[in-house]
Amino acid sequence: MPKSVILIWQLLRKHISIFELAIFFVANLIGMTVILAGVQLYSDIRPLLNGEQTLIGSDYLVITHPVKRVGINSESFSLEDIEDMEHQEFIDAVGAFSASQFEVNGSIMFNGRKLSTMLFFESIPDEFIDVETDEWRFEDGAKVIPIILPRNYLNLYNFGFSATQQLPQITEEMIKSVNLGINLRGKEHSDDFTGRIVGFSDRLNTILVPDAFMSWANSYYADAEESRPTRLILKVADPTNPALSDYLEEHNYVIENKPAESSKALFILKVCIAIIICIGVLFSLLSIIILTLSIYLLLQKNITKLENLVLIGYTPSRVAMPYNLITLVLNLSILAVSLVIIFLTQDLYMEQLSAIAGYQIATSPSMTIIVGVLFTALIIAFNFLIINRKIRNISRKR
Repeated sequence: MPKSVILIWQLLRKHISIFELAIFFVANLIGMTVILAGVQLYSDIRPLLNGEQTLIGSDYLVITHPVKRVGINSESFSLEDIEDMEHQEFIDAVGAFSASQFEVNGSIMFNGRKLSTMLFFESIPDEFIDVETDEWRFEDGAKVIPIILPRNYLNLYNFGFSATQQLPQITEEMIKSVNLGINLRGKEHSDDFTGRIVGFSDRLNTILVPDAFMSWANSYYADAEESRPTRLILKVADPTNPALSDYLEEHNYVIENKPAESSKALFILKVCIAIIICIGVLFSLLSIIILTLSIYLLLQKNITKLENLVLIGYTPSRVAMPYNLITLVLNLSILAVSLVIIFLTQDLYMEQLSAIAGYQIATSPSMTIIVGVLFTALIIAFNFLIINRKIRNISRKR
């Protein structure tokens, strides 16, 4: 450090308030720590949210056009609509529902009674199905149709219909062992098939059959040409994304199923982290105001000495150097202490996060360090600006 700076420091340090600097140090330390804690916490939990071994998987939304009037509505999704959705950043994949265009009648013998009803089949690409089974396949000429039912159908039977009709409740395994009688009619054809329930879906509220079967059956039994889909299923990473909501509202699409609780939890978590960071920024802004007022007060107390230093030939930048050094040392110390606090605290919860995830989570502190350095640089630059501007104003007056 130049001797001139040391001499200036010895001349001006008399009016420096350690108490005011301590208040700034503590306030800014709290703000910096809270900001970096939010950044580091998000970095640590991000593998659980968006990584390959995420605990919160993608969500699936089923969308339709609204029904505007009584009768037959022809609104459907065109290829242009589907292509437009596939190009949206907030939509990972789009699948179209294929509906049966022929008559389907299902029957079952149960407890000595024959139950029969009209049915309606749909299919979607396999990647959107949440049931894993080796039986989900159909070959031309086969007489067995694999079927996936919504799990809530079984719940409605067990806890609703069976009670009113004095019928026994049934388990999933039991109903999988029962074969359904399926009769398909259309285009002067009438054939009997065996329906085998291979699983229950928690995601889709429809009776699903394989895409291969639906394609064959519609071409064999249906008189109409292939129709455009009236329902789509969207795979989205974040169903709470405002851009997704705006897009669906802009195109007047209706969401049939609400986002899963996991996605709501993810949204709440992001909001909480944002609030934490905002609180940290507020603390830091208050500390900057405290330091700014302290520096202005300190400069005002030393205004006569500062004017004399300028008169005897010291440049404003050299006169300002002791104050700049104070702010530099304070802010760098705050950054170092806050990083130490963050990394010590991180060790306390990373074991619990790894236990929840079932694997060792490895995260990098680089984002936290970058944010801390950038934020500290902004504070230092702001302090330098107000100090040098104040001293230049003093020098101009003389």
